[in-house]
Amino acid sequence: MRAVLDTNIVLDLLHYGNPQLHSLRQAIDGGRLHCFTDRDCLAELQRVSAYPHFRLTAAAQRALLDEYQRFVVTCDENGDGDGCDDDVLPRCRDADDQKFLLLARRCRADLLLTRDRQLLQLAGRHGRRLPCSILTGSAASILIADWQAAARSSDGATDQPLLSAARQALAQSALSCG
Repeated sequence: MRAVLDTNIVLDLLHYGNPQLHSLRQAIDGGRLHCFTDRDCLAELQRVSAYPHFRLTAAAQRALLDEYQRFVVTCDENGDGDGCDDDVLPRCRDADDQKFLLLARRCRADLLLTRDRQLLQLAGRHGRRLPCSILTGSAASILIADWQAAARSSDGATDQPLLSAARQALAQSALSCG
């Protein structure tokens, strides 16, 4: 499964160690969830991690970015552009959020994980026009834990039906977030 994590989810995962994201972290560490970023998203994380209220020293900021870059794949425009017009995607009210939708489409993500209320509401209004399901980190963590349990009990059966079922459940969950 492929995912884009917005800045708040990265901070929840790496800075705060949010226990609700435990299954998410296990899926990342186990290679079952592949995360993607680009230079704009990395720049935002670098800028936001320097905010004084996080109380991160310069060394701690570098460590956070290094840890993130150990498991994330950079998907920049020059490499795998999808050839689609930006107009096809709905516009986010907050222009800073648009980069996450564009990245999700470009890297063919299954999930965009966020705490941003406007992005979550966008999923409810424009579900069919979005490149992927938009969920909170905790909702995705629960669904991934269920998916992993189903995969373990499938005794070597193909993951494709499980992935399809997970995507369907994720889509229904995303619609209920709006």
